Amino acid sequence: MRRLIVNADDFGLTPGVNRAILEAHAHGVVTSATLMANAAGFDEAVRLTKSSPALSVGCHVMLVDGAPVSNPSEIPTLTDSGKFGTRLTGFAMRAVGGSINPAEIETEVAAQVSKLQAAGIQPSHVDTHKHTHMFPQILRPLLRAAKAWGVRAVRNPFGRFAFSAVLGRPKLWKRYGELMLLNPLARSFLRSVQAEGMLTPDGSVGVAATGSLDEKLFRQIVENLPEGTWEFVSHPGYNDAALDRVRTRLRQSRERELQILTSPAIRETIERGGIELISYRDLA
Repeated sequence: MRRLIVNADDFGLTPGVNRAILEAHAHGVVTSATLMANAAGFDEAVRLTKSSPALSVGCHVMLVDGAPVSNPSEIPTLTDSGKFGTRLTGFAMRAVGGSINPAEIETEVAAQVSKLQAAGIQPSHVDTHKHTHMFPQILRPLLRAAKAWGVRAVRNPFGRFAFSAVLGRPKLWKRYGELMLLNPLARSFLRSVQAEGMLTPDGSVGVAATGSLDEKLFRQIVENLPEGTWEFVSHPGYNDAALDRVRTRLRQSRERELQILTSPAIRETIERGGIELISYRDLA
């Protein structure tokens, strides 16, 4: 059996991203989305979910970029001048080196999850911006906080991306190499998730293609989907003036992804392959 969750990240980032995610759900293959508690479009995203009850909504935990939900004075090892840092590499080095207090991660994750709950959304799952929970020092406190607030599932950021898919795509080589270097952390990830009694898919597909996805590559990923339950991580959106005002490397690619995710040909490929589209609610 092959099952696929298509999750749209960055829900709440801008009105254009919000609109695109709802379109990709209503007229495409998106089954879940993760909402950014500290983003400018949060309130609008919450309102939009009321018209899309079938959309499974999780919490897109932010530990890099932007400002925290909790009081910065309570999380001094996570913030500088009241804001998160912007570089994943620096954050990862500090986490691995023990410079970040795990209790502060629990505090901030709890604040973000509880903000969704206060708005009437019970998160179906959690993931993290830039996949910071790949690192055990971030994952363990994140799981404790999520579980304490009733969240039962978490994204598995590790997974499959066939080398054949990147052979003719030089833009993907660096990203593919980075992911291969981090894949040894997958076993530790699964042990931590199992220890907390939480649920996770078998892995993620297409992460290396973020920012460079086209319909041919998406079809190739789907046609080579392994047995089990997998998540495709997507970032649909409209590249408008509001997006120009936020920090993101994904701009034109968001509209390309929206076109792919709403393509009838892509839905036909999924159905023809006997792949069941599910959401994180179905997983939990």
